[in-house]
Amino acid sequence: MMQLFAAKPAQPTAVGPEAEAARAQVVERMRAFSAEPYFQIADEKLGMLSVFDDLKYDRADVDMVSPAMRKHVVGKLGPLGFRQTSGTVLEHAEADMRVHIPKFHALGASPFDIARYTEKRPQDYCLLTPTQVACQYVDHYELDDAVQRIEALIAKHPINLLKLADYLEGKPKHRAFREVLGHIKLKQRIAVESEPLCRRRSLG
Repeated sequence: MMQLFAAKPAQPTAVGPEAEAARAQVVERMRAFSAEPYFQIADEKLGMLSVFDDLKYDRADVDMVSPAMRKHVVGKLGPLGFRQTSGTVLEHAEADMRVHIPKFHALGASPFDIARYTEKRPQDYCLLTPTQVACQYVDHYELDDAVQRIEALIAKHPINLLKLADYLEGKPKHRAFREVLGHIKLKQRIAVESEPLCRRRSLG
């Protein structure tokens, strides 16, 4: 397992039209992950990937990409040409793309802040837990749009609503979202009790 996560030597990075063409092909192949249960592009505009975490949560659960979740994603991205260049970065040299796995800083850190200190370029992606993805939706989209995106997310990747609620702040978007938490909770309960989600098991 240590070999899987060992950093690989960096390859020369492509630039220009060749990189753009390669990037388009990579993104198209990444879109196909929406057909598998554990991994998907969560948002192309914001550059977010989501990996399934669990069906049920406690507010004390640590919200982080586990080694098993990371291993699954590396196994999916490797055949596309991504290579691990550090413990927190996968790089596709020909497409000039990186997938960042933001560092988990502290037990009390807000899931809203997970990508704040990641130096991500427009063409790059961040690998996040579903809860972290939902937090980004709340911060970057208007309420109705955020709710629609979260409803689509939890139908496949449930989120830790207790933890998300604990870190909502007093800013307008957060206050507005707090009003719809009951609606999201009901939608998620229906999803996790229904096929096919009810049979899904955590990656570990």
